[in-house]
Amino acid sequence: MSGQGRFILGTMLALASAVLACPCAAAETLDASQRRTLLMEANALFDEANKLAATDSEAAKDRYGKAILRFERLVREGGVRNGKLYYNLGNAYFLSGDLGRAILNYRRAEQLLPNDPNLHQNLSYVRNQRSDRITEPQKAKVLKTVFFWHYDLAARTRMALFVSFFLTLWACAVARLFVRHPLLHWGIALAVVLSALLMGSLTAEAVSRARNASGVILADEVIARKGNGETYQPSFNEPLHAGTEFELIEDRPGWYQIALHDGRTSWIPGAAAELVSPN
Repeated sequence: MSGQGRFILGTMLALASAVLACPCAAAETLDASQRRTLLMEANALFDEANKLAATDSEAAKDRYGKAILRFERLVREGGVRNGKLYYNLGNAYFLSGDLGRAILNYRRAEQLLPNDPNLHQNLSYVRNQRSDRITEPQKAKVLKTVFFWHYDLAARTRMALFVSFFLTLWACAVARLFVRHPLLHWGIALAVVLSALLMGSLTAEAVSRARNASGVILADEVIARKGNGETYQPSFNEPLHAGTEFELIEDRPGWYQIALHDGRTSWIPGAAAELVSPN
């Protein structure tokens, strides 16, 4: 795919077994046979769109749109909550030109596939295509450098490391009952420190997720305002655009109060955005 650099397409066929034996988190109105049919149709349309992309962009966009409708039905009516499905939706939305929904679905996939390198690469690539360039404050960059293990390691990896160090702690403690050796003392101290750091990281992340929902702007552009109404003055000189990510501060009927990654806050219409983890 010329002009798309490092963007990587995930395989659609790998999703088949996951959809048929899906962990479903919503009421299902589609049975396994219907889910299978939708998946096959979506895959065929997506493949057809890829073949048309170089010669007929409008026809390709039409096929991507039809594939998206089928993938969305698998989520909405099939009750499927699957990382590969969200990943494929992200790919399809990006290739059809919808950066906002591409990022939204990549973020949802990331929650279920935290260690997928292709997903991370695609998400990073699409983020670089956004109109809004919002830079994190220097303090946040320093924190991410100092506590790199908290920000760079997936929760599953940190949990595995915590379990390993916790077991090491008890193994050293039991061994010290029978053997008096300085290395065991240092081993216990190190295991205690590392276990505490990892548990603190996991706890902080869980609390943050419970308190702070995140979202993505989907509208092509939206005027951020100083209050929850069209009569309030704009917060910024320029509108915000599709793909801009935010943390939710407050949810009022029809409006979100949001915080951008550079610390600025404002209000946007709820219809202009969607939360990564909807209630």
